[in-house]
Amino acid sequence: MKFEKLTIVDDKFDLNLKFYYWLKHLVKTSLSDKQANTLLSNLLLSQQLSEQLSVLDTYSKNIKGKLKSENFYKLIANIHSQIDMDVFIFSLKLYMIKDLLLAEAKMKNMIDTEAMSTMDPLSLAYDEKSLYSPYSTRVNGALLSLLFFEKLENGDTNLLSQDSHDYIQRLSKEAIRLQKIGIEPNQIFMLMFSESVNQSIISDSGSNYEERIFSVLVKAGIPEDCIQKIHDKNDKSTEFDLFFELEGRTYGIGAKRTLRERYKQFIKTSLSSDIDVMIEITLGLDLNEEKAKIILGHNTKIFVADEIYNTRTFLQKLSGVYSVKNLTIDILKQL
Repeated sequence: MKFEKLTIVDDKFDLNLKFYYWLKHLVKTSLSDKQANTLLSNLLLSQQLSEQLSVLDTYSKNIKGKLKSENFYKLIANIHSQIDMDVFIFSLKLYMIKDLLLAEAKMKNMIDTEAMSTMDPLSLAYDEKSLYSPYSTRVNGALLSLLFFEKLENGDTNLLSQDSHDYIQRLSKEAIRLQKIGIEPNQIFMLMFSESVNQSIISDSGSNYEERIFSVLVKAGIPEDCIQKIHDKNDKSTEFDLFFELEGRTYGIGAKRTLRERYKQFIKTSLSSDIDVMIEITLGLDLNEEKAKIILGHNTKIFVADEIYNTRTFLQKLSGVYSVKNLTIDILKQL
């Protein structure tokens, strides 16, 4: 099968490239709501391109901090025509509405997080939710962006609050007008918006498996400041993800969602370590009978997700294997 050659008109490419550049670098300037609103107001009050360029030039000179001022000047240096200015102003408006969409995108993640508070943090169900959480925000953000621009393109202003109606209506007309000269608002905005979503996910990333076990131990009654991460004194190649003392005995825990070959980490350590109790905590998805027996055979106890423990009868028959539901002070004392 032969495909026709795909071509993008140079003028359209250049204009959308500038559009993306302005969106991306407006985010980098970190203008506050007040700063962005003041700049937009001054630009809209100016009727001629020369006046608008003067507004931008004056604004860049008045920004506190030499580096910020230089960065803003670089941002506006490639505005040469009224079309450029119109697209820049449109970019500024979208920048100002970005946080509203971002907050909406994160709302589903927040609702899911709230629902997770009633779940066992070491269960498979909780793990699956936490695993999908960052993807949920990305997908929700992409779909929200698509929906937002569909409404703009269709002139539908029945979204957000009633107070925003007039503003969204003007933004809709602007989006439709700019589309006629080749701007692709949704596609280009989504490039910048997805980067903002990703940054938000990185900064708000949820707790990992070790942290969830840590919280369970603290809830069980192990003092928070007594739990640490250490390397074994006699075998530096082995790291205990969580280590604590309980009634004069030492406990070293390896925390791994899946075992792979890492289940062998305690084999050599068990022969030389001074740790009183070694424990492997895992979801148990890849824990078969052979692996379980090898781990148990090297003086290491095993805790697995409750769903796995209850569905694999061979685990229930092995002495030294427990459900994470039994990760309690009383059980720890008995090990």
